[in-house]
Amino acid sequence: MKRLFSLAAFALAALVGAQAQNVQLHYDLGRTLYDELDARPSVTTTVEMFKPDRWGSTFLFADFDYKNDGTVGAYWEIAREFNLSKNKQWAAHVEYNGGAGSGEIPGGYYALRYQHAFLAGGAWNWASEDFSKTFSVQLMYKYYFKNAHTGVRPFSGFQLTEVWGWQFAKGLCSFNGFCDLWYDPNVNGKLILISEPQFWVNMNKLKGWKGINLSLGTEVEISNNFVFNNKGQNNKFYAIPTIAAKWTF
Repeated sequence: MKRLFSLAAFALAALVGAQAQNVQLHYDLGRTLYDELDARPSVTTTVEMFKPDRWGSTFLFADFDYKNDGTVGAYWEIAREFNLSKNKQWAAHVEYNGGAGSGEIPGGYYALRYQHAFLAGGAWNWASEDFSKTFSVQLMYKYYFKNAHTGVRPFSGFQLTEVWGWQFAKGLCSFNGFCDLWYDPNVNGKLILISEPQFWVNMNKLKGWKGINLSLGTEVEISNNFVFNNKGQNNKFYAIPTIAAKWTF
């Protein structure tokens, strides 16, 4: 579950009427750093799209995880915001999350619990005068549907999301990311946290590289009660970096 292209960039695009699409490739170092994650897929690709209109904006992304024998997991989100104020800072937010996948354990595989979820709430978006800094916060009601594969029952909760973005060094560098905190009665402490700060070097800002919309950088997936280990459990804290490349259209 990753929002690899900063949602803050999408908030910025909404304010200035731009569009954003990109494809990303991440090499995950989790299996190198943690013995209990040695079955974790090392490669993830992400496709993302953002499109504003007169009423608000639409955002979607899809993640695909790979191992040597092909794709082993897929996850996607689609979100819609409806502007509630003329300056587009306040918005109503609705969202769907869902996916499917598997993971290795000794002697076989286990099914990941990508329980489908619907979210609805409000959002507040902010940008500095020169749009080099952006921030967004969302507070939402979250409903999980029943998972027929694992037997997990439907339940209701909440999700708090913060998104930030910072462009500096005349646009050469970007520091952005998000943090999600949500209620889940099936984990220790009944809360799941995931944050993915990212750092990018935007190659099209280099002399002679204009029009080459390639960014190189890294992401660190910081999580608690989110990442599944080889035993099919998600009850620990991890900090997992990646080596990444991104092409923006």
